[in-house]
Amino acid sequence: GSSLRKPPILFLPIFLYSTHPLSCFLSSTVPAVLCPFTQLFPVTSSPHGDEDIAYHIKEEVACNLPQNTCVCLADKETFQMPFSNLLFPHVWAHKIDHAFLESHPDPEGVKRHRAQEYSSFQRRSYSPADELIVAQANNPLQYPTQGVEVRPLKTIIIPGLGLEEEKRPKHTVYLTATLGTFDVAATVDNVSVSGEGEKHMILLSPYLSALNRQLQFVTYTNTVFHPKTADTVKFATKDHQSFFTIKVGHGTIPRLYNTGYQREYNISALVTIATKTFLRYDKLKDLIDSIRQYYPTITIVIADDNEHPLPVTGPHIEHYIMPFGKGWFAGRNLAVSQVTTKYVLWVDDDFIFTANTKLEKMVDILEKTTLDLVGGAVREVTGYTATFRHIISVEEGGEEGDCLHIRHGYHHVIEGFPDCVVVDAVINFFMGRTDKVQQVGFNPRLARQAHLEFFIDALGSLHIGSCSDVIISHASKIKLPWSKTDAQKAYDKFRYSPSSADNNIHNEVFYFKNRFKCMTSH
Repeated sequence: GSSLRKPPILFLPIFLYSTHPLSCFLSSTVPAVLCPFTQLFPVTSSPHGDEDIAYHIKEEVACNLPQNTCVCLADKETFQMPFSNLLFPHVWAHKIDHAFLESHPDPEGVKRHRAQEYSSFQRRSYSPADELIVAQANNPLQYPTQGVEVRPLKTIIIPGLGLEEEKRPKHTVYLTATLGTFDVAATVDNVSVSGEGEKHMILLSPYLSALNRQLQFVTYTNTVFHPKTADTVKFATKDHQSFFTIKVGHGTIPRLYNTGYQREYNISALVTIATKTFLRYDKLKDLIDSIRQYYPTITIVIADDNEHPLPVTGPHIEHYIMPFGKGWFAGRNLAVSQVTTKYVLWVDDDFIFTANTKLEKMVDILEKTTLDLVGGAVREVTGYTATFRHIISVEEGGEEGDCLHIRHGYHHVIEGFPDCVVVDAVINFFMGRTDKVQQVGFNPRLARQAHLEFFIDALGSLHIGSCSDVIISHASKIKLPWSKTDAQKAYDKFRYSPSSADNNIHNEVFYFKNRFKCMTSH
């Protein structure tokens, strides 16, 4: 029936338009055949002075090249017959931008906001290693040293190929790949090409200029699907050879958050506060009361693994019950998994907000830098303020495993934020990009004592900072033994009396999961 051609899409426009900068959505079991090859041929400029040499487009190859634009075209219905959609499935098209913007009260505003969010995403995800660099002919081969990418099972022109050598009766180059095949998108007179559509191709010509012109049209088609890998291509003459890589992979789909366009930060729309509680409902109540004093409408997500949970109610509170004693990291996973805002703020249930707990400062540095996570400072009742800044490094150690080194300190001050530094681990009061924190996750096997383990897993994934000018208070832990309640005694038993099994789990995690053989620390 028609449901095969047009599945329910009521939820798609706001999700796809807001989180992914897509303008259309195509679906079918049969790909659409689109080949509007009417533009100038997408070849790069050449230093060999061969741009005037004529070429002949090879349409069956050229039509597979990316056109740097996408279209939303549905198949036209030509005939109707029973079960025709099952036998001959049609491409249906849904214009997400039209569907979302035509009903939005401020379409131009949301377009500007999405463009701003996308620009920020590009700044964070940019890497100089992705830039195209071509090594000029000096050996005498010219080829791209980095920056060549192809989508899985798609076709591209290989940029930058060239040959610079003395005149000879015959000029020949060879191309060899492992995960794909070669072809030419256009042919050039007086050039012989063999091996089209194969992993090994030979190009030969008595004229160097003609060969260089032909090299501008060499294509690579990935034939082995993998979401993220690379093919090493050999480019050679009889006497010389070179190698370069072609990245094979899907592009990174942005995850943008539609928080509304405004001049000032709307903390309630940008941030969710997450915490876990266990046997400390009195402390949790104090935390919530302090948050409400400064941020009355911010959402608070609470993970609770008490044996006899009590109701925690109130506006903008989400209370999730877990199995008894499930543990701290499991609670972190649960709480963070329910966050839908751009940022998540983690706090312990015995923290207290003060006038110095300015979440706007944390949001400001995350919005204006490439940081993924920023920690604050915790002030104890003694007046001491801790930032818990650490540098983490891993030293290769051979077959027995690597060495983990943890040191107090930081890498450098962040430009424009004199109270903030770049680190690898921060204190237990931090704000992070929700999707990046979820990406790293928390090991639920670490139930009682764990903190650095998260940042060890995040090494190489998260860009982390620490700011000393955002401060939260820590409720007093000083209790005389005879004044402790039964709940406090039970909490101390769970929290401060780790069993040998707990120690074994930590050792196993470091030894097996992280492949460490030793750890050094201050």
